[in-house]
Amino acid sequence: MRQQKFGTGGPQVPVIGQGTWYIDRGDRKGAVAALRRGVDLGMTHIDTAEMYGDAELVIAEAIAGRRDDVFLVSKVLPSNASRRGTITACERSLARLKTDRLDCYLLHWRGSYPLDETVAAFEQLVGAGKIRSWGVSNFDTDDLDGMLAVAGEGKIACNQVLYHLQERAIEHAVIPWCKQHGVAVVAYSPFGHNDFPSSQSKAGKVLQTIAEARRASPRQIALSFLTREPCVFAIPKTSTPEHAAENAAAGKLVLSNEEITALDKAFPRGPKPRGLPML
Repeated sequence: MRQQKFGTGGPQVPVIGQGTWYIDRGDRKGAVAALRRGVDLGMTHIDTAEMYGDAELVIAEAIAGRRDDVFLVSKVLPSNASRRGTITACERSLARLKTDRLDCYLLHWRGSYPLDETVAAFEQLVGAGKIRSWGVSNFDTDDLDGMLAVAGEGKIACNQVLYHLQERAIEHAVIPWCKQHGVAVVAYSPFGHNDFPSSQSKAGKVLQTIAEARRASPRQIALSFLTREPCVFAIPKTSTPEHAAENAAAGKLVLSNEEITALDKAFPRGPKPRGLPML
């Protein structure tokens, strides 16, 4: 599994991790098995949020006895992101996850509370040893500028954003901003939201051809393409141990310049949108 630095001065983290949105729905035993298999295969970055229902409880079961093996991330809702509310939400997540610390804690998206309140809470949590770093999610460059003005350089560990083959808006400005300031970019929903390219579509055929030549799956090729930049990570949801193994194998796959060019042409990033896409 390829690894790279997670933010300025951060630890080395696998480029492919595990998302957990909706993981609490359906077969809980299978979800736990999938997460454990993912960790076994090197996908030790596990992402969750207080908004994700009982996902934190599922993760707690999956990482029991293995907390030190995992890079664990959760998020606070904007509605809870006052100074006191952020601390309370973090402590609630820690209890649900049955751990004494998070490796990174994120503001899920920008809300109405002043950023300096949330940052003050984050720094208090760092000082107390309850989180090791903090970051943001769904922040466009103007939001990132605002957070940078409050926190200063080297504090924002990551920005978690929507990014997949058919939604490449962050390549216009968000990724360049994050590269400039040493902020990791974490791609959520890297296969899209129930709209992964069909092998019968024109672009999907290009993806399929590259996958067949590499003896890989189209989803593995997609993950490799998204993580081609040295600051980008991806957190596909893992629903079964078999899917976990498929995702993990993508962490060893490095595409050639020719393959990247072909995919870039097949899935053009399009014009810069007015606002940052998000789910």
